[in-house]
Amino acid sequence: MPTITTKDGTQIFYKDLGSGQPIVFSHGWPLSADDWDTQMLFFLDRGFRVIAHDRRGHGRSSQCGAGNDMDHYADDLAALTEHLDLKKAVHVGHSTGGGEVVHYIARHGESRVAKAAIISAVPPLMVRTPANPAGLPKSVFDDFQRQLAANRSQFYFDVASGPFYGFNRPDRKPSQPVILNWWRQGMMGGAKAHYEGIVAFSQTDFTEDLKKINVPVLVMHGDDDQIVPYADSAPLSAKLLTKSTLKTYKGFPHGMPTTESETINADLLGFISSQ
Repeated sequence: MPTITTKDGTQIFYKDLGSGQPIVFSHGWPLSADDWDTQMLFFLDRGFRVIAHDRRGHGRSSQCGAGNDMDHYADDLAALTEHLDLKKAVHVGHSTGGGEVVHYIARHGESRVAKAAIISAVPPLMVRTPANPAGLPKSVFDDFQRQLAANRSQFYFDVASGPFYGFNRPDRKPSQPVILNWWRQGMMGGAKAHYEGIVAFSQTDFTEDLKKINVPVLVMHGDDDQIVPYADSAPLSAKLLTKSTLKTYKGFPHGMPTTESETINADLLGFISSQ
């Protein structure tokens, strides 16, 4: 398996297919690069080079005991882009991966970046604070950690079969293959990394990061997102970014790259191909 080794000895697994302009995909919590299979095949077929990695503590990367925070996530992504010597890359991040992309660009600069897209993404800040009164109470994320520690397998199954894809809505028919694939990816990773990752995605404030970004960014979010509520995420990120395009999808769930892949892929292609 292709891997790179970071400065702290963590092995990061990655996929690298095709040629042409590179598109780099950053996955959501607690998943892996496999969550981008549909997008990678779509863009590979259209002449792009597609790259996706397993975040540290996730999938086939090292189940490290430390560094499960947004700074290390961004630094790992930077190490990968440098190892592959990527130029004019488009970075696409879903959920926690959207935060990773934003923090990477702000922290490491735009010399290798052409554009970015963040989908159902966690920025600017998920948790409620005095400066973010519309955020979710910290108790919500504390409960996530409690459920993970008590029975990670059951917790992941409940998330996948319920709010992540909107399968708890009366008008949506659950897909067992989709649910099981989400569960499979989650269980491949490390419990400690996933436990600490809840803090990383919920308590990292990306406000200043968003202000630093000057490349064009497509902000994509469903208005029925039950994981990262729409009103306190996408519109606020779009306002903080210098060059943003906000696309709101009526009725789409958090996991819309999977359940609504045809629409998401077409809109990503239009954005990437535009001048």
